Amino acid sequence: MIRIGNLKVPLDADADAPLKIALQKIKADEGRVISWRIGKKSVDARDKGNVHFVMAVDVALKGEEKLLKALKPGVASPVQPPYAPPAVRGEYRGLRPVIAGFGPGGMFAALTLARAGLRPIVLERGQRVEERKKTAAVFAETGKLDPESNIQFGEGGAGAFSDGKLTTGIKDPRCQFVLNELHAHGAPEEILYLARPHIGTDRLPQVVRAIREEIAALGGDIFFSMKLTEIRLRHNALEAVICRGPEGEREFPADCLILAIGHSAADTQRMLYYAGVNMIQKPFSVGARIEHPQALINRSQYGGFARHPALGAAEYHLSCRLPDGRGAYTFCMCPGGTVVPAASREGGLCVNGMSAFARDGVNANAALLVDVRPQDFGDDHPLSGFALQRAWEEKAFRAGGGDYRAPVQRAEDLMQSRPTVKLGDVTPTYRPGVACADFRDILPSFAYQGLQGAIRAFDRQLKGFYLPDAVLTAVESRSSCPVRVTRDQRFESSVGGVYPCGEGAGYAGGIMSAAVDGVRAAEAAMKNAGIMEE
Repeated sequence: MIRIGNLKVPLDADADAPLKIALQKIKADEGRVISWRIGKKSVDARDKGNVHFVMAVDVALKGEEKLLKALKPGVASPVQPPYAPPAVRGEYRGLRPVIAGFGPGGMFAALTLARAGLRPIVLERGQRVEERKKTAAVFAETGKLDPESNIQFGEGGAGAFSDGKLTTGIKDPRCQFVLNELHAHGAPEEILYLARPHIGTDRLPQVVRAIREEIAALGGDIFFSMKLTEIRLRHNALEAVICRGPEGEREFPADCLILAIGHSAADTQRMLYYAGVNMIQKPFSVGARIEHPQALINRSQYGGFARHPALGAAEYHLSCRLPDGRGAYTFCMCPGGTVVPAASREGGLCVNGMSAFARDGVNANAALLVDVRPQDFGDDHPLSGFALQRAWEEKAFRAGGGDYRAPVQRAEDLMQSRPTVKLGDVTPTYRPGVACADFRDILPSFAYQGLQGAIRAFDRQLKGFYLPDAVLTAVESRSSCPVRVTRDQRFESSVGGVYPCGEGAGYAGGIMSAAVDGVRAAEAAMKNAGIMEE
């Protein structure tokens, strides 16, 4: 196949229009077409009077090689073959590898190892995704928290209760491999070509379950409600892992442990630190979720085309540099979504956002975040960032009333540095409820002032962002992990046989990058064991 890109396609075009436009570009007739598909698709809304799609078409043609040679450079290019993991040498007879965590990183590490015949053992502190959905719903309705299974912990990781966003800035052939696998396990086909693909919180659990079932069918064992509590070492190398579940403590002999624990497992990070696993401080972010009417975002992004049936709910991604030199940005924007309770420890409150696949809710929401630097931590202890998170989340808990209602503030009140006493036209979507508050009681001054500066800057980038009645919900503190677990060129930590990966190790920032890092960690472990080709 060859890829013909940069095709301008009208919103009203029929299904065959991309192929026709592509063939016109290379001056070929339809009789030469063997097969075709959409390779890439995005919306170009820079000119609000001419919103259109920009596509790439992958097409197999008779006489393809001769045609390619005749075209000008850049008009078309060969479609690259999909990524294939290196071959495995013979049958593996060593100790079974252990994976801690079954979010994107752990899931794709387990899938890679299972397909290579290594029958991985997976330890997940939370529940299966089916049970986890019920537990999360109970928390949203009643404020009754399960500290071990919630929006942060459980099968699928934190990404299972977001928007299922699959965007990433990394360049790695494994990205397409991950997309292909998600599609093969039930995700919609459009994730293979959309510029900003997503699965949706409502569809992602079925995909997660299908991947789990393949791993189990290949001989992997997945233990839920099973928390990693200790690693035993011999001569600074892994000898065994100890975990605790409903039936008590259990030990697995192991010389390979892939750490895919996610960004919120502060207790596990503490255990690893005192066991001798080296880690360092890492910058992270703090802020709040901001909600606008989705219709406002649609108009701002698409102008008069906002209600066109070919366009879904509009997105945005904004960033700026604040006067004090810090960065501010929006993150995990959820079109037509809701703000959700993301707490994972008693007495602390944090929030996240999620959208269903249809993205048809009334409000849009996004994290509005300000950089937190290591010099803000107060000391040089690697775990100090977790202490900051805990302090802000405890303040948010108290400001909300101490029952997991979330503190909220109108944008105008925040900009005027005054407490909110009454909400306006934008109704917050957070459950189990909200309480009007003053974010100066929750956030450090640099973050509070940073939100003010960001709103001013973003209103210049996106018309209407500073909507006086826009609602901010606090506190968003778990966008990334405040530590990095160091690893060498072999992907090993300072402890032999321990492979940190994903968001919890500080090497990823979303579903895609975490999944790719899980594949890389599994491949590195097999190469180091001498069973996978370089």
